[in-house]
Amino acid sequence: ARRGMTEKKRRLDAGISAFFDRYESAFNRTLRGDIDMEDVAALYASEFIAASSAGVATGRNDDRLRQVMAEGYARYRAMGAKAMRIRSFRLTPMDEQHCVAHVGWTASYARKDGADVPIEFDAHYLVQTLDGESKVFGWVSGDEEALLREHGII
Repeated sequence: ARRGMTEKKRRLDAGISAFFDRYESAFNRTLRGDIDMEDVAALYASEFIAASSAGVATGRNDDRLRQVMAEGYARYRAMGAKAMRIRSFRLTPMDEQHCVAHVGWTASYARKDGADVPIEFDAHYLVQTLDGESKVFGWVSGDEEALLREHGII
């Protein structure tokens, strides 16, 4: 039983890792202006929860989400965001279909003074995998505004 569980865990880890490769790729395409909100929205479950220093919010994967995400990406581009790269990745399984993906990101920004600024932060994603398809149904992140202010981006 142990060997089977290990093989299952390896498959889950590989599937979630590939999912976050797609997530990173979609984020970077959008930062470059190649915007396909359907592609981005496909990464999320039909409903989700988000927690940050701003509080806790719930939402639905609908047209409003696509609009909010498009506005968010436009804001990132306007602030000089150039790329988002995964620098670390670790999974905490909860059961056979759910895990927490702990993702360390490095965001690259071009500051107004011309300097390139790397900003490191962590986000924690609640991921559900059903029938081999993974989707984010929640995330927890820190105070993004404070981090951007601290690095002179805003």
